[in-house]
Amino acid sequence: MRQFSGMSSGGSRYRRRRQDIESGGGSSGGLPDYEAAYDPFDIVCTKSASVDRLKRWRQAALMLNASRRFLYTLDLKKEEGKKKIIAKIRTHAQVTRASYLFQAYGENANRTPKAPPSPIPTGDYDVSPEQLASMTRDHDIAALQNFGGVRGLAEKLKTNPDKGIPVDESNILDRKNVFGSNTYPRKKGRSFWNFLFDACRDITLIVFAVAVSCALGVETEGIKEGWYDGGSTAFAFTIIVIVRATSNYKQSLLFQNLNVEKHNVQMEVIRGGRRVKISIFDIVVGDVIPLKIGDQVPTDGVLISGHSLCIDESSMAGESEIVSKDLNAPFLISGCKVADGYGTMLATSVGIHTEWGLLMASISEDKVEKTPLQVSLNGIETFIGKVSRVVAVYILVILLIRFFTGHTKDGVGKAEFIAGKTSLWDAVKGVIRIFAVAVTIAVVAVTEGLQVAFTLTIAYSTRKMMADKALVRRLSACENMVSATTICCDKTGTLTLNLMTVVEAYICGKKIDPSNNKSELPSGCVSLLIESVAQNTTGSVFLPEGGKDIEVSGSPTEKALLQWGINLGMNYEAVRSESSLICSFPFNSEKKRGGVAVKQSDSEVHVHWKGAAEIVLAQCTRYMNSNEQLLPLDEAKVEYFKKAIEDMAAGSLRCVAIAFRPLNAETVPTDEEELSKWKLPEGDLVLLAIVGLKDPCRPGVREAVQLCVKAGVKVRMVTGDNLQTAKAIALECGILGSDVDATEPNLIEGKSFRAMSEAQRLLVADRISVMGRSSPNDKLLLVQALRKKGHVVAVTGDGTNDAPALHEADIGLAMGIQGTEVAKESSDIIILDDNFATVVKVVRWGRSVYANIQKFIQFQLTVNVAALIINVVAAVSSGDVPLNAVQLLWVNLIMNTLGALALSTEPPTDHLMDRPPVGPREPLITYIMWRNLLIQAFYQVTFLLVLNFKGRELLHSTHKPNDHAIKEKNTLIFNAFVFAQIFNEFNARKPDEFNVFKGVTKNQLFMGNVGLTVILQIVIVMFLGKFTTTVRLSWQLWLVSIVIGFISWPLAVVGKFIPVSEKPFSEYFTGIFACCIPRHKKEESSRRNEEDL
Repeated sequence: MRQFSGMSSGGSRYRRRRQDIESGGGSSGGLPDYEAAYDPFDIVCTKSASVDRLKRWRQAALMLNASRRFLYTLDLKKEEGKKKIIAKIRTHAQVTRASYLFQAYGENANRTPKAPPSPIPTGDYDVSPEQLASMTRDHDIAALQNFGGVRGLAEKLKTNPDKGIPVDESNILDRKNVFGSNTYPRKKGRSFWNFLFDACRDITLIVFAVAVSCALGVETEGIKEGWYDGGSTAFAFTIIVIVRATSNYKQSLLFQNLNVEKHNVQMEVIRGGRRVKISIFDIVVGDVIPLKIGDQVPTDGVLISGHSLCIDESSMAGESEIVSKDLNAPFLISGCKVADGYGTMLATSVGIHTEWGLLMASISEDKVEKTPLQVSLNGIETFIGKVSRVVAVYILVILLIRFFTGHTKDGVGKAEFIAGKTSLWDAVKGVIRIFAVAVTIAVVAVTEGLQVAFTLTIAYSTRKMMADKALVRRLSACENMVSATTICCDKTGTLTLNLMTVVEAYICGKKIDPSNNKSELPSGCVSLLIESVAQNTTGSVFLPEGGKDIEVSGSPTEKALLQWGINLGMNYEAVRSESSLICSFPFNSEKKRGGVAVKQSDSEVHVHWKGAAEIVLAQCTRYMNSNEQLLPLDEAKVEYFKKAIEDMAAGSLRCVAIAFRPLNAETVPTDEEELSKWKLPEGDLVLLAIVGLKDPCRPGVREAVQLCVKAGVKVRMVTGDNLQTAKAIALECGILGSDVDATEPNLIEGKSFRAMSEAQRLLVADRISVMGRSSPNDKLLLVQALRKKGHVVAVTGDGTNDAPALHEADIGLAMGIQGTEVAKESSDIIILDDNFATVVKVVRWGRSVYANIQKFIQFQLTVNVAALIINVVAAVSSGDVPLNAVQLLWVNLIMNTLGALALSTEPPTDHLMDRPPVGPREPLITYIMWRNLLIQAFYQVTFLLVLNFKGRELLHSTHKPNDHAIKEKNTLIFNAFVFAQIFNEFNARKPDEFNVFKGVTKNQLFMGNVGLTVILQIVIVMFLGKFTTTVRLSWQLWLVSIVIGFISWPLAVVGKFIPVSEKPFSEYFTGIFACCIPRHKKEESSRRNEEDL
């Protein structure tokens, strides 16, 4: 966690971070070494921290106000309870299945088959929700067969396995009424009254309330006048409790809203023959749902068709278990993930009728892990509280000694206590007054503004980030972005528009121009190309009625190839009906290709492959010429195609090769079990075509990359595309400056990086700008190497295999459009529009959150330091304080709450991107902040102490009644102190800029809060004097107060000319210790480090 004093973040780009298991900085498999080498309680990042580690950390953390320090941290007891509930539900499901299997085995042994379930008509359907839930929960194949199999069940649910349910709102509403909606009852979060009760229970406030009651509850001025002090203090105490409760309640609501957004997954369903994207909450029973790698199974259901479909059921089984799904094992459980393959399912149970719905309804998600910034703010609060309490006790002791030794004088110079002469009641009243002074000093510890500022900043920023197309899943990610030194991003869809089109094609051994000019192609070649495009795809084509435009769906690559096939004359439905799919190998990011085997109507079998051009080309031995002859690929022809690939890649085109291989039907297994184990032939292929797909760069991406460079954040492209394609896009985006930079290791291939040793990877990782033909594991290795080098790494990803890198990174950024659910769940922030410019906006907002908190801390500490010194000096010298408890509560609470609202909602500015990243161990309070707050505090203390000791002479009020003159002087001090804070609030907006008024009029909330503070101050001084112990001031004294505050503006400008050190305190000590180390020891240490690398 960040420290909060003594070091500056200015100027240092980032500092190397110690590695520890908690931050996830180690390589996989190396965790024991970290345990041995580093402090197990040094948790930099809780993202990957285990519950056991957090538990040990808390057991070792001994502190005051633990209830506040651990507020909104992970509730370890509740976490254990949640696990028990999940285990019970899993156990219940497993026991039910086991009992069913046992019963089924007994029935088979006795040859008494189970009777079909009696239909219980519900609405217009021949099946009830209970029957459907029982069937999927028990994995009851017999029940499914009694319904007539999947087709029969679809008929009972009035849906079509190919086209889905009709697109009719009344039909969808009817299904929700009969079978329920795909939602579950959420546990209510804690109410406002719970937080109010917690605030009242806080030990600091209890002590404060008791002290104030004892000090001011005694009637010293009669019941008519004496109740004002006690009443006003009690009112202020009530406001403290309400503000604290409101702040915590709003933070709780923010977490709840984030959880709702996280679970609002967008899914594809087939309705009326068309693929449409809808919210997971809108799926109904009878929907036909396509599934692909990385998808979440949104409901309980049965498999309609699938190819190599494997489901990860660990979320329900409790163990990592990959289960193959086919017609013999067709039941799919909600909440599980698709690990491999693709298919379609029929939704049979939704919401609370599913095991996942029961599980989610049984657990509460109103607690989240505290962010590092919150921990730092709590540290500042605790520090201020300790200082204030120590000083208050010190003052109490000093004043009591002075009182009982006769050194305390009253208004006429007479000793207030004379041993043996002063009555007991007068002595008690004197002690109570002294106790009230000590309590007044302790009031400085009320720093409600810090937590309010954090809550407001996070709430404001996450709401604005959502408007900027970024959904925050983990609040700590906002803060971590301020430290990001590098972004490892994908190419396709992030730096480019993800709108692909086929612009070049090499078919029959020559270039075809235009790419869809089939007049130059033989009919047999066109027929094979169309068959390959239509069958070897996870996309689809929908032809609307009425002659409307054809709708193509799928990934950008699939859509581009399908559209190219349509341009060649493809009739999608007809082609797919003419042949049947018998086996498939889904596209694999490791092998960079995917294939299918299809059986023709004449029983001939064709194997079709497509994928990365150079990889598929390497598997080809023949090609088809213009006469439909299959000619061998000789060396010259291979070089011709390689040259074509290089030329297209240099033009920033994605190169895809399409090949096929005819098979004898007798060599293909016919048994379903053997077919599931059969591997598609990968060699001896016939090359049909090599096509180039153009995916233009996003507008403004070059400027966004340059903005990152200016901000000290290096952008690295990690893509699965050809190295030449990656180079061309990198030059276009500005990631590479020129061709001179396009040399290894700046430009490196994934397999080359993968083949290096760990020490070699550490040496080259910093220099890598572009990695082409990379696998997800290469991205993970790069992230690990960069983190070991001390970088704070942000990673973008969209595929299931990107999940380890997203989890390993300090900030995982998943793509909202193309990203799979597995990737999204492993991420910290979801980029809803898949745009790199949005990633840069996230960096800006992360820096804005951090900067706004720093602004308020500077403002808050100036108030605390000035108030503490003024009251301490006055109390020690005169035995009384100019700022009483109610006045300090107003300054510390009401004004700081309004100040928090004003400073925490400052929008991000371009100036934030002119700064280097803030290291993860950099202090929260920098040298610049210390300079600013000490200058302002010194000025305020000096002026107000002069008023305190010489105020009556300066105001020419020595001839006035003593009591009124003292009240007038103290009122002026109070008024001037408040106006000093109002003017200093403008200074806090720009801690390191001269023009503090830049953009102030655009922030209407800031201006409104400043205006409201002034109005409230006028009301307090002019009309609430009995409560605040003030008197009305003349217009001249109001002018004096304003002038005292105004001087802080030119003073702040002058102060910014004072240079501050950019070197942290720790480095001074490091330098001293380094000087003490003998030279031969240094040389030996240096030599060992070189050997390690």
